[in-house]
Amino acid sequence: MLVKNNFDSLNYETISNSVPLVPRLEYSVNLLNEIIDLIEVKRYNLKESNRFLINDFDKNIESHLNLIKLEQSVTFCLETLLQIKHKTNSVSDVKSIPKILSSSISIIRIVSAKLFDIIPDCSHKLSELSVHLGSIVLDSAAITQAKFDFGNSNDESVIFLDEVKLMVDSKISKQYPNLDFVK
Repeated sequence: MLVKNNFDSLNYETISNSVPLVPRLEYSVNLLNEIIDLIEVKRYNLKESNRFLINDFDKNIESHLNLIKLEQSVTFCLETLLQIKHKTNSVSDVKSIPKILSSSISIIRIVSAKLFDIIPDCSHKLSELSVHLGSIVLDSAAITQAKFDFGNSNDESVIFLDEVKLMVDSKISKQYPNLDFVK
């Protein structure tokens, strides 16, 4: 919603308290889109370079397993961030920010750690994004007097990541249907 709609259309408790959130949220959405674009390029390049594995995969060759695992990791990070983008786009007003985005911060940090050795620039940008979203969540919670349940947020994050992992495992299995590799 935020990317497609004008930010002025968001419903706010008090406009004077909420206005500073809009440019920060817009910046965060733009940063997330930039990161996704970079990871999509990396994913495409890995997929293209791994095409030979469809016919020549040998599970006894460690480099073959490592190539599949690398593609799987990048795909996991990409799918996770696409889901975060979807969540971010579902923000409709200031009250929805803490509920929708609070679990996203820890998820973004996990993705950042996974990408640290693979795409360091994206890892750095994800760290920046988590800081921005964290401040937005805290400020919106202060404005709306929302309460946090960190245990619940952690549970949501675990479920979310498990669902993305299942999706990615399925995609990789479909992409390499004749391969019997360790998941």
